[in-house]
Amino acid sequence: MEDMFQGKAIVLTGPRQVGKTTLLDVIKSRSRVKTLWLNCDEPDIRMQLENANSTQLSALAGDASLIFIDEAQRVKNIGITLKLMVDNLKNVQIVATGSSALELANEISEPLTGRKWEYRLFPLSALEMVGHHGRLEESRLLEQRLIYGGYPDIINHPSKATRSLQELTNNYLYKDLLALENIRKPVLLEKILTALALQLGNEVSFVELSRLVGADHKTVEHYIQMLEKSFVIFQLPAFSRNLRNEIKKGRKIFFYDNGIRNAIIKNFNPVGMRQDIGALWENHLISERVKLNAYTQRYVNSYFWRTHAQQEIDYIEESSGHLLAVEFKWNDQANKKWPETFEKAYPDTSYTLINRNNYMDFIVGEA
Repeated sequence: MEDMFQGKAIVLTGPRQVGKTTLLDVIKSRSRVKTLWLNCDEPDIRMQLENANSTQLSALAGDASLIFIDEAQRVKNIGITLKLMVDNLKNVQIVATGSSALELANEISEPLTGRKWEYRLFPLSALEMVGHHGRLEESRLLEQRLIYGGYPDIINHPSKATRSLQELTNNYLYKDLLALENIRKPVLLEKILTALALQLGNEVSFVELSRLVGADHKTVEHYIQMLEKSFVIFQLPAFSRNLRNEIKKGRKIFFYDNGIRNAIIKNFNPVGMRQDIGALWENHLISERVKLNAYTQRYVNSYFWRTHAQQEIDYIEESSGHLLAVEFKWNDQANKKWPETFEKAYPDTSYTLINRNNYMDFIVGEA
């Protein structure tokens, strides 16, 4: 990693079971310097890191030049601890991981300002899988990805995909999330997740969602924010610049992984039996595009566009002032007539129609 030994901590965040610890193992195995591994699942390790002063941290580090802190979010005041280590352990590289951003992001943001490089890990991306076995093989597995997603355990053991996804969903989405935020109404969280899963690809209103699940909209909004910080879902805001009838405050909510979404509604039917294939296709392409942009360090703004007259564009990407408008079609023969209203308002936009014949360039980059 090019950011190693540059005087900053490296922080790896992401959901459980995406391979953060495995990545640390790889870095450790390739390292030519002395390393120290601190697993914060161990109570005694947490005690040594909590409220430690610089002298104690120096003694703990010893002569190690590379220190791994796994599951760092379990350490109280971890941000202060990491700051002390970065400031006082010169020529030592700190690499920390955290499964949930609920506590980790809040505790490291201020103490580590200017002292960290942060990387987010996702379920395995199409970009990574193409690098592993090529475009042809990955394209053959498209329907598998649409139903079961890209978590490493699911990809490595496809025959147990349904069972593994159900266990992952129950153990990660509910138990860990509920414990971290001390949520007293887990049934409400399940209702919200199910409602979001069923509304996949549609515009989401917090007020309408609150009526549907029987809770006030501020509670619903808080739960959705937690789900975002836990890397379960992400929001796509509405694009609006200068048209009176554009939707200005709308949002769509997508899942980082199709398999998690399907596990929530307990529907693993094959593609040919699905009524929601359009939504699955859109979720897969947008989530993979998010991964591609993150891993290739493309800094873009992403939106959808719709007017009150129901004209819409599935996905808009803004990069360096340029707009790319994208429509997703599962049917290879489908065409798209772009809204004249949008074309006139944003004349310098590029347009592309993504289907099963050309989708790979969109999610892994051009060959």
